[in-house]
Amino acid sequence: MPNIKETDRSTSFAEEALRLGGKTEEEATRTGAVDRADDQVEALFAPQYKTSNSPVHRAVWDNIIPIDLFTTPKLEENALDLPVIKNSLAVLREHKAKGSLYDQHGKVSEALMDDLGKAGYWGALINREYGGQGLSIRQFMTFLSEVALIDPMCAGLASVHGCIGAVDPTSTFGNEEQKRRYLPKLASGEMLSAFALTEPGAGSDLTALRTTATLVGDHYLINGEKLFVTNAVPGRTIGIVCLIDGKPSALIAELPKEENENFQIVHYGIYAVRHAYNHGLKFKDFKVPKENLLVPAAGDGLTVAYHGLNLGRIALCSVASAVMKSMLANLMPWIHFRQTYGQTIDKRELVKRRVARTASLIAGSEALVAWGSWLLDQGYRGELECIIAKIFGSESQKEVAIEYFMKTHGGRSFLQGHLFGDNVHEFLAPCIYEGEGEMLGMAFFKSLAKAHGMRYFEPLGKALNKHNLKSLNPLNPFHAWALRNELVPYAFWYLGKTLAPANEQRIAGLSSALQDHIDFALSMLADVPFELTHSMVKHQLKLADRQCRIADLSQRIQDVIVILVTVLWAHQDGNKVVLAATDILCQDLRHKLTGERPTDKYFRQLCQVADLIMAEGYPGMDKIDPGSILFSYNSKIS
Repeated sequence: MPNIKETDRSTSFAEEALRLGGKTEEEATRTGAVDRADDQVEALFAPQYKTSNSPVHRAVWDNIIPIDLFTTPKLEENALDLPVIKNSLAVLREHKAKGSLYDQHGKVSEALMDDLGKAGYWGALINREYGGQGLSIRQFMTFLSEVALIDPMCAGLASVHGCIGAVDPTSTFGNEEQKRRYLPKLASGEMLSAFALTEPGAGSDLTALRTTATLVGDHYLINGEKLFVTNAVPGRTIGIVCLIDGKPSALIAELPKEENENFQIVHYGIYAVRHAYNHGLKFKDFKVPKENLLVPAAGDGLTVAYHGLNLGRIALCSVASAVMKSMLANLMPWIHFRQTYGQTIDKRELVKRRVARTASLIAGSEALVAWGSWLLDQGYRGELECIIAKIFGSESQKEVAIEYFMKTHGGRSFLQGHLFGDNVHEFLAPCIYEGEGEMLGMAFFKSLAKAHGMRYFEPLGKALNKHNLKSLNPLNPFHAWALRNELVPYAFWYLGKTLAPANEQRIAGLSSALQDHIDFALSMLADVPFELTHSMVKHQLKLADRQCRIADLSQRIQDVIVILVTVLWAHQDGNKVVLAATDILCQDLRHKLTGERPTDKYFRQLCQVADLIMAEGYPGMDKIDPGSILFSYNSKIS
């Protein structure tokens, strides 16, 4: 058990545990800073909406799983029947038809961005009182998927601007004067925004910031360099996280129209986000008015950064679902056309598996977007739920692109002008955006285990320190007696979980196949608390170093949650193609979780689902131009 000495309240439990676990002072301090930032974000939410009361946390630790919190209601029929949505989609289609989505440099054109501004596109997430459209998060994320069917980069820019750019920081943490000053211009598109967080030496480790801001008179002087800032061009408005008196802080900065001695663009070659500008920013005594400092009620600049990332993670999954749908639509004409040995490949079992698997991953992504955005609209922090959506969406897009789309198109995939060849980096990069997947998986584990650890293991650690014991030996009578007050609550918890009745929940009208998946998920979730607590007991202070163990357990929990959410969402949706694809997804995840081999019945079902999709399409595919089956092989010359 952790041996934690008494500390002042500014020192986190994680920080002290790492020190006692043999970590360097620097690593312990930095980890503690991240832990405190997480606590500060939690403080923004009402108790019933904190991580410890979130659906995933309760599904793991409560004896009764709150199935209603995993049952996403259908979106109201007219929820997307709004002028901003209709007008923005019309603008995008018009520019696509005219070939003016991109400028001569292959970037999203200023003309398009201006027209989208007139349609209200950039103010979708801004409240009406500040000139925005006031869309709910679920409306926005559903809309974003529609945009991505036309052009994923335009959807991505809406996420950059509204979720992780200057909009969310100002809306959430700005004072009234800052909101009045910035939000109307951010809503109209007069100001387009980005967020500058990453630095050459600070990626996943956000405590490695080096950029500073020093107050001199009425201005902060910023010095340092930011990297990988999408939509970073002269004239943009950016949220920037930097150190003020050694503390992470967030400022809203207006970049000048041209580079100068205080502000320079750092150019580099980058394969991803090819239709948007992604640059570094270098500052030397760059002036920002002191009234542009964002001051959260609790927390600091990392609090500002962490808050917007959850929105960005859901948005990423939303765009991924649309991109996979576009790949599926593009695949169809080819498999009907391409022949091998006198037969079109749409008759081949391996190809049918690819079609069915692609549809299943689309269904899972759409379910997670609907569920996660619905929870955020209710007021939940959504940390665990948004992490699941980000990881599943990005990894699914990668799988579809490489395993199904590329392999089915074969060598032509690498031709210039082909959907895969031109966008392979766009398909893979989301695995890194908004937090690299495995690192996020570890954060998921930490958030899931934190409350349990603090409730039962922190008191034990303090008691061990009090009695000068290095570790707990439950078989030693002296240990058991000395720690009796701390061991009894844990023993009662363990006994209560062991004796808890099986969590069986019948869903009215659900097919027997999908009900079986629900039963499997509930059964798996019943075992999770024991595996989590056993890992804590076994590895104690070394648990943080057992990254592979943490990643494995984290991923298995995520997969079970995906089964639960997707089945309940598909049941609410009621579309037979979606229901069939969901069944495939659940079977695949169960094979992954249990190691069971697929049966011949499963393979036959794959083919049936593929035939259904070929006959009726997946919902939304009818909105997509699949492109030409064949194109000129010399259309571009490198």
